[in-house]
Amino acid sequence: MAKQLRIIPEKCTGCIQCELACSFVQTGTFQPARSLIRVHLFDDQASYAPYACFQCDEAWCLTACPVNAITISAAAAKVVVPELCVGCGLCTIACPYGTVWYSPDTHKAVKCDLCAGDPACAHACPTGAIEYVDTPAADWLGPWAADLNQTHAEMRSGGGA
Repeated sequence: MAKQLRIIPEKCTGCIQCELACSFVQTGTFQPARSLIRVHLFDDQASYAPYACFQCDEAWCLTACPVNAITISAAAAKVVVPELCVGCGLCTIACPYGTVWYSPDTHKAVKCDLCAGDPACAHACPTGAIEYVDTPAADWLGPWAADLNQTHAEMRSGGGA
C-alpha cells in the first residue's frame, strides 16, 4: 500500500490554493500556470475538480522516456530527473491524462513529484478536497471500461444512445 493523492471533487470550491501552494514549492513563485496540479472548471455543472498525476502503475511517461530521465522516488512518485531530461517531450505525449508538462523556462518535462512525500497541495486545501492517504491499488479503469463496454454492446444491439 502506497500513499497517493486522493481527490474528492465534491469538496473542491475552486479556490486554487492547491495550485498556488504547488507553484510556490515547485518554482518559488505563486504562479498557478506553473503548478503541477490543476483545477478544472466544469462550466455546465458549475463544479471543480483538481487533477494531478496520480502516479499510475502503467507509468507511460516513464516507459516513453528515451533517456531514462523519469524514475520512481522513495515516495513512489514518478519523478523527472532534470539533469537527464533532454526535453524531447515524449513523456508529455505518452501520458494519457495530460499530467506531464513541458516547462518553457527549463525546456524540460515537469510533473507532480508528490513534494517528496509531503504534498503542498494537500496541506493547502482548506476543504479537504485533496488528501494524501494510504490507498490500496485500485482498478480505477475497470468500472469505466465496464460502462463503455455496456454502452457499446447496447449500441450494437440497436438499443441505447
